[in-house]
Amino acid sequence: MYSGELEVQAKRKALAILQDEISKILSSSRDLSTLTSSLIKDDNNDIQACLERLRNNEEEVENLRRKITREVSELGGLMANREDILRTAYLMDDVAGYINGIAFRLANMKGETLKKAQCDVDLQELVGMVVDASFKLNEMGRALSINPASMFEHAQEMQKLEHQVDAKYRAMIIKALGEITNNKDLLLFKDAVEGIEGMVDKCQEASDSFTILALGM
Repeated sequence: MYSGELEVQAKRKALAILQDEISKILSSSRDLSTLTSSLIKDDNNDIQACLERLRNNEEEVENLRRKITREVSELGGLMANREDILRTAYLMDDVAGYINGIAFRLANMKGETLKKAQCDVDLQELVGMVVDASFKLNEMGRALSINPASMFEHAQEMQKLEHQVDAKYRAMIIKALGEITNNKDLLLFKDAVEGIEGMVDKCQEASDSFTILALGM
């Protein structure tokens, strides 16, 4: 088999594994949204179920990242863009870690605190943006194999979303400082919201990696 054919097959396999990673991220973001709704409803059983699914998803993302690392390393220098593929895979791993960190902090808050401070709706909207960012990454992952030229449009949409998250994050921190009187819940809320801002920043980095990959397709 020619080295060029080996490279094409390896790249397809690596991109398929990368897409599996992204699908797990999207599933985790939806579980985070469900957990947020359950927190506001004080449904502890559902919160714990969401946490369990999130832990499993994070472990699967890590296993997929290891798998893609093995696939790329086995081909060695024959694969072009191998560093960009690995960088994107590791960014997916980081995103999964952020989502679990956010979920842990929210799960230890009291829903009543959010409602009393009138931060519940804002939080649900911000977590909705997490789902939007994950969905956008999913679209970009699919576009790599189907229509790489559309990557630039997706990247612009991700950048716009990242700016919206930054603005909402700042407004929510200011509001929480004035409305949440319980120190424990204030710290957890602040860390969770900062985690969301950091997670979407990672999605922006992943978007840049996808754009670089698209240039080499």
